[in-house]
Amino acid sequence: MEKKNKTKQLPLYIQISELLNREIAAGHWLPGDRLPIEAELAAKLGVAIGTLRKALKKLEEDGFLERRQGSGNYVKRAPGGRAIYQFFHLETLEGGGVPTADILSITVDDDEFVKRQLNVEADGKLWCIKRARYLNRELVAMEQIWFKHAHAPTLKPKDLHESLYLHYRDHFSFWISRVEDEVDCAPAPQWVTDNLELAPDTTMPKVHRRSWSNEGIIEEFSFTWYDPAKCRYVARWH
Repeated sequence: MEKKNKTKQLPLYIQISELLNREIAAGHWLPGDRLPIEAELAAKLGVAIGTLRKALKKLEEDGFLERRQGSGNYVKRAPGGRAIYQFFHLETLEGGGVPTADILSITVDDDEFVKRQLNVEADGKLWCIKRARYLNRELVAMEQIWFKHAHAPTLKPKDLHESLYLHYRDHFSFWISRVEDEVDCAPAPQWVTDNLELAPDTTMPKVHRRSWSNEGIIEEFSFTWYDPAKCRYVARWH
């Protein structure tokens, strides 16, 4: 397996709020359902009560939970478009799961096919990032992501947030407002099968993604190869 580089991770309470957000979206709890009592839920998630309460407070502030004094926390409505991972469509086989990522490499690239996708001039450059993707700390997928070199003259793993869409918003002055995915199956490249410990040339599901900014400009192109024995691709509309 290639060497992994740690990126900036989300605070633990945000990770927990994202996990609960995704599990509500997956139907583990429906609108009107009461969540388990806080002590039970904190123990299940392996976090302190204080961390869980911060996560629940964020979900309440975002309008997804309702806290009823003396009764508990109730699902108010299914998550819509405010979650950090709103466009992340891989879930555990049971549904939901908290995503994390490790960077394998960052290189300058001049792939002609990708430059056409991103409307980059022939003499332009791209950043290419290869990442390992996890759900609940289990390796499930590999990503190859490109965006315009002009956004950052230099780029190191420690500079990047594990949520690249959050990084774009905080550092590149745009955010991703729309994506288009195409899913097919194809033999995976060797770096993918090596990292996922699969046989060479294994045929795998492959997601081709184009991502547009809030200004209507295509800003990112990516491939995601995922292991269907460990996760599934799910898209929901609310």
